[in-house]
Amino acid sequence: MWQQNRVGMDIMSESRNAVLSLGVLLVIIVVSIVLFMVGLIDWTLIVPVIMVLSGGWLIVFTPMRGSKAGKYTTSAFSSAATGLVLIFLGVAWYAFRFGFLYSVVIILLVLGGIAIVAALRTRK
Repeated sequence: MWQQNRVGMDIMSESRNAVLSLGVLLVIIVVSIVLFMVGLIDWTLIVPVIMVLSGGWLIVFTPMRGSKAGKYTTSAFSSAATGLVLIFLGVAWYAFRFGFLYSVVIILLVLGGIAIVAALRTRK
């Protein structure tokens, strides 16, 4: 009986996290549209702002999920790496306005950093 209740509590926890993430995504979209309406960003930067803020949310949300990964869920490292990639893809998109080479440098720097962290993480 206790095991069944525990499973039910995990499902409730997952659905709360899903609703929380949906709410944050809607707020992120609204913030980016408001930044455009106020004139702080150009219309071409709406998607990069959404990417950067979503990546930040992934990094903040990773510790909130807990360290115990389920059978078919991503690890905490994978979620944090995805958040970093989203952030730096948004930054690279912004840097593309100044030249193609800046974007390439940013993307290669991030991929190299993630590769180094992954190699150090698996090193024994």
